[in-house]
Amino acid sequence: MREESKSHRFKLWEIALCIGLVLAFTVSVLAADSGLSDKLIRLHVVGASDSEEDQALKLLVRDETLALTEDALAGAGVAGEAEEVIRANIPMLTERLNLFLRERGSGQTVTVTLGREAFPTREYSTFSLPAGPYTALRVVLGEGNGKNWWCVVFPPLCASAAIETLPGQSKAAGLTDDDISLITKDGEKYEIRFKLAEWFGNLKNWLFGE
Repeated sequence: MREESKSHRFKLWEIALCIGLVLAFTVSVLAADSGLSDKLIRLHVVGASDSEEDQALKLLVRDETLALTEDALAGAGVAGEAEEVIRANIPMLTERLNLFLRERGSGQTVTVTLGREAFPTREYSTFSLPAGPYTALRVVLGEGNGKNWWCVVFPPLCASAAIETLPGQSKAAGLTDDDISLITKDGEKYEIRFKLAEWFGNLKNWLFGE
């Protein structure tokens, strides 16, 4: 009888330890997920095909899109405001980008949309973004069968993403010091948090796709 009681207490201790570990991991993941994906608007440009000509055209359209949106978003303070501005300017962006293509002798047209998309983890020259669903401005050339180009349209980190200007641009768009340290992986603590955010983002991508 005494042995059964000890065995029972031991099993309860094991269960409590497992629950504690799960809770600790969950808290760590939630701490790593600072809501970063709700503070950014991504840019997703898709080429018509993988031909050299179409991929070069995709990059030209990318540059034109960044230039047009940077002007339009100059007064936006947070992602919600930027989203409203972009949504209101989708007809203008579509018209200007199609004109841009015609002026270069291309018969392609673009489709411009704004919505939620699942993104993989991306490493850029001065910062990284964990996987997860983000609001994205999507520009598709022609049939959209070519390679993608991903970055950030708000704040305009890919228009001028030098490490010296990144903190100022990010803070102006509502990102915290923790957010900036996370995307720049500023030390071992933030590298671990980035891995947790990446894991959680991949999970959200999987749920998003269900």
